Amino acid sequence: MASWEGVIKYDGISFTNMTNEVSLSRFFSILEDRKGNFWFGSIGSGVYYYDRKTFQNFTTEEGLINNNVTHIYEDKAGNIWFGTQGGVSCFDGTSFRNYTMKDGLSNNDVNTIIEDKTGKFWLGTRGETCSFDGTSFTHFTNVDNTPFINVRSIIEDKKGNIWLGGGDGLWRYDGEEFTNFTSRFVGYIYEDKAGNIWTSSESAIIHGWALSRYDEKSLSDGKTTGLEMIAEEGMFFGIVEDHQGAIWVGNLKGVYRHDGTFFFNFKERE
Repeated sequence: MASWEGVIKYDGISFTNMTNEVSLSRFFSILEDRKGNFWFGSIGSGVYYYDRKTFQNFTTEEGLINNNVTHIYEDKAGNIWFGTQGGVSCFDGTSFRNYTMKDGLSNNDVNTIIEDKTGKFWLGTRGETCSFDGTSFTHFTNVDNTPFINVRSIIEDKKGNIWLGGGDGLWRYDGEEFTNFTSRFVGYIYEDKAGNIWTSSESAIIHGWALSRYDEKSLSDGKTTGLEMIAEEGMFFGIVEDHQGAIWVGNLKGVYRHDGTFFFNFKERE
């Protein structure tokens, strides 16, 4: 778990701070690559590479575009992409390729990056959303040619649909048609093993934030059935499913685990 206190590992019994001896930075993103190594994105200190034995720090001195790293992604070729507050960096294991607005990127503050099944990259930024074919960037727009602004999360589901969540709400794009599920701000999107779509968003019921589940069987008609919700004043950050099928979600007050029936809150003192 990436936190303002460091990167925390939970082994099912206890919590261990993995980075407190190498950095006092706030951490915002984590990636485990295909080789089982970890990448930790920090705010201010670049990215830390951890091979389960030692740490290596990559900053602008090594070629990283910016030291505020908010998103990390591994593409099909094994390259590691870093979304930062100053552009995008792609690391091939040896050197960095960097992209900014001068190269056609829509905004230098990058929230999310994915590669779809066709090999095209999608980038959500604080400005407009764009795609990248390896050579040039194209701004991605809705059916009425309006851009998607401040997209915080993009995923491709098992059926090949692209989901976008951000300032314009939650949208699904099937390659031809757009479907809107909510106009409320959406922070994170996650598809579980069963094909259900989970989101963190502004609550429709109370002032605060909610964790919602769009049931796979109901997505064809756009309804939010099988909904699970917890609401808090603080925004939810990150959603992931563990090997037992439990859903984990973090927010400003700590970490929650949903086992399919109940939500358990891990408090700081624990």
